[in-house]
Order: sequence, then C-alpha cells, then structure tokens
Amino acid sequence: MNQITTAIAGLEIGEPAFCGGLTVFPLLSRETSDLDYLLLGEGLREDLVTVREVSMGGSVPDLEVVNRADRPVLIVDGEELVGAKQNRVANLTLLLPAGKTTVIPVSCVEQGRWSYDSPGFQVTDRMHFASGRAERYASVQQSMRSEGTRRSDQSRVWSAIDDKATAMDAPSETGAMSEIFERHAKALEDYVREVEAAPDQLGAIFSVAGGNYGLDLFDRHATLAAFLPKLVRSYGVDALERRTEGDRTAPASAAQDFLDRLSAGSFDDHPAVGLGRDVGIVAERAIGGALVVDEVAVHLTGFSNPGARRADRDGERVYANHHQRRDALRQRRDAPRQRHVS
Repeated sequence: MNQITTAIAGLEIGEPAFCGGLTVFPLLSRETSDLDYLLLGEGLREDLVTVREVSMGGSVPDLEVVNRADRPVLIVDGEELVGAKQNRVANLTLLLPAGKTTVIPVSCVEQGRWSYDSPGFQVTDRMHFASGRAERYASVQQSMRSEGTRRSDQSRVWSAIDDKATAMDAPSETGAMSEIFERHAKALEDYVREVEAAPDQLGAIFSVAGGNYGLDLFDRHATLAAFLPKLVRSYGVDALERRTEGDRTAPASAAQDFLDRLSAGSFDDHPAVGLGRDVGIVAERAIGGALVVDEVAVHLTGFSNPGARRADRDGERVYANHHQRRDALRQRRDAPRQRHVS
C-alpha cells in the first residue's frame, strides 16, 4: 500500500527517551493530513457522542456508538471504555461517520462483571497494556483475514490480563485490567513525565527491555500528542513487569530495522467498519495494520513478536456467562493459595 510505505519512508527517528527499561523513539515528519475528525474523548466530553451496549442484554464483542457530531469520530485501537455492563477496549482503529450509529468490535477487559454500573461508557487515560494489545491485535487481524470479522480471541484477552495482574500484584474482584494501572499509577506517571511530544512528532517506536518493539503513527501531531501519554502508560506496564531485567535500552538501528521490516511486509485490504479501509501487514517477525481514509494513513500500528497462541485455560469458552467467568476467575486466584497451604 503506497500510503503506508510513503508514510514510513518520510519519517525521521528522533532522539530517544529512556526510563526504567522503556525506550521511546519519536517519529518526526512535516507531512500532516487535512482530515477533520473528533477524538472519542472530545466527543464524549462535548456530549456529541454516546457509547452504549447494543441492547439492554448486551453483547460482549460489540458496542454501539452514536455520533451526533457533524464530523467523524476517531476511536483508536486499544482505547479503554469503562462503564455499562463491563469495561471494553476497541479492537482496532475506527473512523465513524458523522450523524450515524455504528456497531463497533471490542474486547472485554473486566472478566467478572456483567451488570450495569452506568447507562453508557466513558473513555479513560489508559489503553490496553502493550503485550496484551499486541496479542489481541494479532487475533483480530487473523479473524479479519479468515472470517471477515474483527473479533478477538476473548479467552486469551482475559487470560493475559489475569497473568499480568498476578505478575504485578494487582488483583481485582472483577478481573478488571484497570486495577493494574491504578495499582502502579505513580510509577507509570514517572514514565509519562519523561516522554514529551516534539513539535513535528507524528508517532513513536517503543521498546521494552531493549526488545519487543511497538509502533504507533498518526496522521497529525495533535492526535499523537493526545495519545502519547496513554501509549507510554501502556508500554510502561510491560516495562514495570520486566524491571528485574535491568534498565536495558534499544539502539536506533534496531528501531529503523523494525520500520524497514514493516514497510517491506505484505499487505491485505478490507473495507473498514465505518469510513475507509483496514490494511493488514504481515512482515518478518512483526505484524501491523493501518486505517486508511481518503488515501491517508490515519493510524498505523505495528508489533514485533506479538506472542504465541496460548491454549485456553480451564476449558473456558470464549463467551462463558457471567457466573462461569466469575467462578473461573476465583478458581485461578485461589489455586496459588491452596498450593501454598498444602
């Protein structure tokens, strides 16, 4: 896809920031788009957008977005939405048309709740933590290619959150991903303070413990500036978990190699949910994708080593009911204590 290779070719890698095992390379470019859109957070704050369950009964992999604005609204892959029957994250980046209601694909990040705590959803200052985001993104890309859907492997999304919560001592009665961020909020804000958006910055490459590269590139500086703190927190969670490996940094040559591999990958093209087209990328030791609208790559994301597929735990089904999910969550949480007592 020319839009993607052209966008990558025009980038300059700036001076990186280092903090606690996280390396952040700014991606600089003077080329910006003229697309006019609202960010989801802006639309919610101005009461121009409503995000809600698709019905009173709800559907785990779907939400309904009502856009009353006279502009499209941008929802970015991994954005967290809290409220209604359970917290969710967006499965990929979407540009939803003005004056329309659209059903969007999402994943649950709060396994043990299926009851209303508010009529609708609000956006948070968090995103899906990076390793979980990469694994979910890989499964969404696979479902897009094989089935034409945008579904994630929900069982593995829950499993990854449970593993991360256990590793980071952040238990939650409802298995909420948010507890991980809240438990480590002070340390994550230390990362955020170390990373500032440069004037010509459109994106960033992130490296955890000197490896595991991730990329987010937007069509304009304002969007990057709005999302950079969220992205830093997302990668910061992984860096905090791996801090025992030392404060290893990544070289600029490796960041450039990651860019080159994505640019040299193979591309597939699908009509998007909303405006534009979803472009998937399969590259050497990396995956990626982009939302392309009016010949503009609105958001490009990529991950190296997105993670091997893991076997389902405890025979859990993807869309087990609330009681089954809650009981499975408690069993996994109680197992370490039972082994310790025995």
